[in-house]
Amino acid sequence: MDLKSTNVSPVLTDSPPMNKSRLSTHTSLLPYSQSGLSFSSAMLTIPRKKPGKLDDVRSNGWLDAMISSSPPRKKFLKEFNAEVASDDSDIAYNSWMLKHPSAINFFERITNYAKKKKIVMFLDYDGTLSPIVDDPDRAFMSDDMRSAVKDVAKYFPTAIISGRSRDKVYELVGLTELYYAGSHGMDIMWPVSDTVSTDHSNCIKSTDQQGKEVNLFQPAREFLPMIDEVFKTLVENTKNIKGAKVENHKFCTSVHYRNVDEKSWPTVAQRVHDVLKDYPRLRLTHGRKVLEVRPVINWDKGKAVKFLLESLGVCDSNNVLPIYIGDDRTDEDAFKVLQEAGNRGYGILVSSVPKETKAFFSLRDPSEVKEFLKSLVRWKEMNAKNSSSSY
Repeated sequence: MDLKSTNVSPVLTDSPPMNKSRLSTHTSLLPYSQSGLSFSSAMLTIPRKKPGKLDDVRSNGWLDAMISSSPPRKKFLKEFNAEVASDDSDIAYNSWMLKHPSAINFFERITNYAKKKKIVMFLDYDGTLSPIVDDPDRAFMSDDMRSAVKDVAKYFPTAIISGRSRDKVYELVGLTELYYAGSHGMDIMWPVSDTVSTDHSNCIKSTDQQGKEVNLFQPAREFLPMIDEVFKTLVENTKNIKGAKVENHKFCTSVHYRNVDEKSWPTVAQRVHDVLKDYPRLRLTHGRKVLEVRPVINWDKGKAVKFLLESLGVCDSNNVLPIYIGDDRTDEDAFKVLQEAGNRGYGILVSSVPKETKAFFSLRDPSEVKEFLKSLVRWKEMNAKNSSSSY
C-alpha cells in the first residue's frame, strides 16, 4: 500500500497558544486539585511577507506554536525591555509559583501524602536529568545525578521517558535497573526478570546492548521504514539551513532549530511542512526549539505512563503515588494522566520561567531535580531505619 498521499495538510496536534489568565493560589495540596494555568510569554514578531508558500506554515499555526514553545532568553528580552526585563521575569515567576510551588519547599507535605503509598518515579531526560545544551549529542548527565537516579531506583520503580531513541537515552543514562521508554513512549524496554506484565500483543523479547534478555513494547513498529525515509529526506532538505539538526529517534524524527537564527525559523517550518504533506500517517508536535515528527497513533508519554502503571499492576490503586518530572511540552501528556482518577499523582515541571502547565509542582533546573531525588532517598532510608528500630 502506498503510504504517501499528496495534497494533504500535515497534522498539527499541539493546541494554539493560550492567552494570559489571572494567577491564583493553591487551595489544596492533594494531587491536582487546581485547574490548568494559562500564561503567555514574550512573543517574537514574524515580519509580514508577500503571499507565497510561507503562507502554509503561517496559516496552519506552526510558526505560532514554534514561538510559544521556545521562549526567548533573558538576553533577547533585555534588548526590548532593558533592565526591566529581569525584574519583570522574577515577579512573573514568583507569581507563577503560587500556582506551581517548589517541590523542594513542599517536600515534607509531598512525603506526608506518600506515607503508606508505593512511589513510582517517571523522569524525562533532556532538561530534567541533563542541562539543555546547543548540541543534543553533548547533553550529558553528571555522575552525581546518575548516582541520585540509581539510588532512587533502589527503592522505587523508576522509568526514563524521553523523546530520544531508547538506545540513545539508555546509552546516556547507563543504568540497567531502570525502565526505558524512548520515542515519547513508543519504544519501552524493561528486564525480563521484572514483575511487569507482558500480556500484550505488541510485547516481544529482545536483548539489550549488553546481551541481556529484555521485554520490548513497540506500538508503532510498522512505522519504522516510513520514519527512516522521512529522516533521510529531512536531512537532505535542511542541510543548507545553518544550525538546523535532524535526529532519528527510531520511532520519531526531530528537527532542532535551537541554533538557527530566528529569521530562518519560517524556512525550517516550511521545509518540514513540505515533506510531511506527503505523509498523512505522520503528525507534527512541538518541543523546546524542536519540531518532532511522529506516527499518527493514539500514543504519547501519558499513554506510556499508563502502560507502565498497568503493567506493574498498580494502576487505579489508592496505594500508589506516581511522580513524573519533566521540562517540555511533550511531558504535559504525562502530567494530564496524573490528574485522572485512578492515576492521581504529582507532575513536577522543571522550568526557570513561567509556563502554561498541568504540573502540580515545579523545580527550577536539573540541580534542583537532583536535590529532590536525593531527598526522596534520604526520606525512604530514614523511614526504613525507623521501622526496623521499632521491632
